[in-house]
Amino acid sequence: MGLAGRRRTLGYSQEKLAELLGVDRTTVGRWESGKVAPQPPQRRPLATALEVSLQELGALLAPPRAAGHQSSDPPPSAGDPDEMIRREFLRILTVSGALTTLPVEEAEALTESVRRGAPADFARMNSHLWQVYQLARSKGSVYPVIRDQLTTLNEALAGHRGSARPLLNAASDLFQLAGEVAFDSNRYSDAAASYSLAASISKDAEAYDLWACALVRHAYVDMSEQRHRQAAQMLGAAERLASRGDNNLSTRYWVASVQAEAYAGLGDLDACERAMDQAETVRDLTADSVNGGWLRFDGARLAEERGSRYVQLGRLDLAENALKDALEQTALASGQSYRRRGAVLTDLATIGAKRQDVEQVVAYGREAIGLARASASGYVARRLQALCDEFGPLSRDHRVAELGAEIAVLSTP
Repeated sequence: MGLAGRRRTLGYSQEKLAELLGVDRTTVGRWESGKVAPQPPQRRPLATALEVSLQELGALLAPPRAAGHQSSDPPPSAGDPDEMIRREFLRILTVSGALTTLPVEEAEALTESVRRGAPADFARMNSHLWQVYQLARSKGSVYPVIRDQLTTLNEALAGHRGSARPLLNAASDLFQLAGEVAFDSNRYSDAAASYSLAASISKDAEAYDLWACALVRHAYVDMSEQRHRQAAQMLGAAERLASRGDNNLSTRYWVASVQAEAYAGLGDLDACERAMDQAETVRDLTADSVNGGWLRFDGARLAEERGSRYVQLGRLDLAENALKDALEQTALASGQSYRRRGAVLTDLATIGAKRQDVEQVVAYGREAIGLARASASGYVARRLQALCDEFGPLSRDHRVAELGAEIAVLSTP
């Protein structure tokens, strides 16, 4: 029995279920047809309305498979970690240490014809990939290169003798980037798997800053699924790791910034502001506190982050001032990220919805939709779909209804 069958069992029409959830009837229809999936914030209320667990809801949402037909899953899309590479990498981790204890002749025989790579070359290549990722309109376009780099790194690790730590650092770095691509495409399970691998590898390398950053990224997955308490716990672990890392790096300030988001999700204004104040002190560090790759936190986004936290907490006046400052900082003419600007515009539209200001909702919402289309960012699309949940009575205005229809067809892979 699928989603539609469960709805009918409970005696709900599509219109009634949509009313209970605060969405449009066509959204329920698209869920039932499998054209789109409910976003993480919508899943818990949907499960409650259908009187099922989240796990049972997942089964209801699974596409039906014709009897007698074998699975023909589509090939991995952008952000989908290659399972074969992942297994191979873990296998190599278990044997790479043993290579260092073998006699030279035997080790050379084992690694003959395997291409070797210098750790410094991998570090430089990873740094370049992060730059490409930052500048790319479509983040998923970077994934094939990441996959090729993972394959090369596997080969290098298999053939490496001596300390494997530099290569492990490069691997953790690369898995964090793979997770970022997956997260932008709303592939949360893949993102979490990549971040978990990055954390495990960083632990083996005793790379505390890398390890902390992997946990921070994993916390974003929890927060995207409204698990703010679990995110806060993970961020507490990241905070402890960062305290053991390099004090000249900005790791601990990034942890504080993301802790502020978790506290805002929990409704704790005081803890949120303490964490944001801690994050602000990143400006006391030198320019060498970031590497442009797995650690990019330099305080440039603090205005938009503070504004977004205030939106979560319902402090709209404080939020609007911070977000308008951020909007100037994220002007596209300065080469800033489409995703960043799209998120700021969506937050400003959300403020308009909370104030029942149609003009503000439409003006900022339309610009954000344009950026979501131009960048194919699942992240911006997801933020816009959450905006629809704020429309309420405004949905009766034809301009807002049209905006909602445009948002509904945005791609969130």
